[in-house]
Amino acid sequence: MDPDGTGTYTLADLTLARRLERAEGRSNVDFVEARARVLPESGAEWIEVAGAYAMFDGTRSPLTQTFGLGMFEPLMPAHLDEIERFFREHGAPVFHEVSPLADPSVLALLNDRLYRPIELTSVMSRRISPDMRARMDRSPRIRVRVINPDEHVMWARTAAEGWSETPELADFTLSLAETSAKRHNAVSFIAEIEDQPIAAAALSLDGGVALLAGASTVPAGRKQGAQLALLEGRLQYAASHGCDLAMMCAQPGSASQRNAERQGFRIAYTRIKWAGRR
Repeated sequence: MDPDGTGTYTLADLTLARRLERAEGRSNVDFVEARARVLPESGAEWIEVAGAYAMFDGTRSPLTQTFGLGMFEPLMPAHLDEIERFFREHGAPVFHEVSPLADPSVLALLNDRLYRPIELTSVMSRRISPDMRARMDRSPRIRVRVINPDEHVMWARTAAEGWSETPELADFTLSLAETSAKRHNAVSFIAEIEDQPIAAAALSLDGGVALLAGASTVPAGRKQGAQLALLEGRLQYAASHGCDLAMMCAQPGSASQRNAERQGFRIAYTRIKWAGRR
């Protein structure tokens, strides 16, 4: 039970960390496999080494890294050799996002090979149930729903428009969103006002864990509660489909983290992203 008595808090331990890291890893595997189907020339692929997933989705993709390193078994030099060779063969830099609950062998080996820390991520979780409601004020005109099979392009364009103030990021987001909408193990949601899409978000389900990601709102639709409505809709959907736990990731101290904490999410741990030598 969490301090405020809502029962949403989950103790952070190795069991929880393994559930969260595996759920995110499998979600990203699903994305990489979708990319390979949609764009075979991308060379997108993944491998599993010592329980960790190493993924290539292009040299600029945030998915090109490992997930779950040291979470399921100790990391040996031969394991890291294999992972580094995988990225080198794709002409990609080497990145590892590491949980503080990973086996101590990970930090020792990364330091021995002169990796450097470059980024922090708050990994948050909360318990969920089908009758939960978000703590929010929102326009009653907003409707949230799962997209239809023929609406992937609309969803992708809505997601990308949320980043329209930064054209280069919007183009990159569009390429990601078009693939994300076609994953096998993910559900895409849209928020509408009078049948006009104003916000988009994604949900992945694995092992009873619901991973929330891909949320954006078009400029004209902001400050009406669309993102909170999408959060509530996704959590209710996940709980009704067998999930007991939700997770999301954010930059430490960001508005995204604060908003999540207002909705009962708590920081389980803070990951460090490590970069290999160039």
